Amino acid sequence: MEELMREKAAALLQDGTADCVLAWRRGEFPYDHATAVFHTGEELEELTYDCFCPANLAKYLIQTSRAGQKAAVFLKPCDTYGVNQLLKDHRIRRDLVHAVGTPCGGMLDIRKIRAAGCRGIVAIEDRGGDVAVTCAGGPVTLPRAAVLLRKCLACKGNDYKIADEEIGAKQAVPQAPADRFAEVEAIEAMTPEGRFAFWQQELSRCIRCNACRDVCPACSCEQCIFDHPGSGADGKAYADASQEALFHVIRAFHVAGRCTGCGECGRVCPEGIRLDLLNGKFAKDINTCFGPYQPGEDAETPAPQFTFRPGDPDPDTAVRNEDRRDGHA
Repeated sequence: MEELMREKAAALLQDGTADCVLAWRRGEFPYDHATAVFHTGEELEELTYDCFCPANLAKYLIQTSRAGQKAAVFLKPCDTYGVNQLLKDHRIRRDLVHAVGTPCGGMLDIRKIRAAGCRGIVAIEDRGGDVAVTCAGGPVTLPRAAVLLRKCLACKGNDYKIADEEIGAKQAVPQAPADRFAEVEAIEAMTPEGRFAFWQQELSRCIRCNACRDVCPACSCEQCIFDHPGSGADGKAYADASQEALFHVIRAFHVAGRCTGCGECGRVCPEGIRLDLLNGKFAKDINTCFGPYQPGEDAETPAPQFTFRPGDPDPDTAVRNEDRRDGHA
């Protein structure tokens, strides 16, 4: 697959279809590949693609579009939602994007592999049904399903929502849960005190590294309110627990109706905070109030917050009625 991608990238650069290529570059270890921008055929020797390329490349298109560069970008099926959303938000130009659909069968989580007792990892082989790990303590074989990234356990499927061309054959993807909001509903079922304790425990671990914001395709403001020196909210020094909660709650409000559920925020969080549950609550409420809606499904359909129908329910009333039907206080 890597060689096929290198050949495709080289052809796109050579024939002028693209000024640059967005993909992944090999890291120092077999599990720490980095996102990269390639401009020449020689640089493409470092291009890689395997089960440790989870990064969503959609957000990098903001910079290339702003610079007036036509970018060819390799997109996994889940990444295509982010591109559509950026087009819908008018953050990128369609004529400056050449989308190459790239197959994915689910990415692996190095933290889960380490938690399984693998230390001093030398090599990792994805064998389809299982994962063979060569480490200092000897070879270890793990079930693939047990070491998938959390975001891949909620896979939306292997269809590309936007693609100028596709490369390789589509792969089978992990089976998503029947109820994608099951974990959100479990938190809703808690007492108010229980929910407060849960989120206090989660958000108090935040170190304000801003990784969740910086990786999120829906967080695309030219200057974030949390960086503005006049906002009073730009400090990162810990003062009290409410600061971390304020940051995440405001960010969740800002991306509501535009969060595609790509799971990148939770993946890059060094503290493992379940930000997917916070964003999932907003997504669930939007679905409850206005009907099924998936941000990034296409580049045209406006979010429910930007449309009006005479029969639209009052959001607060709709959510409260849903809570009563579910037996929540």
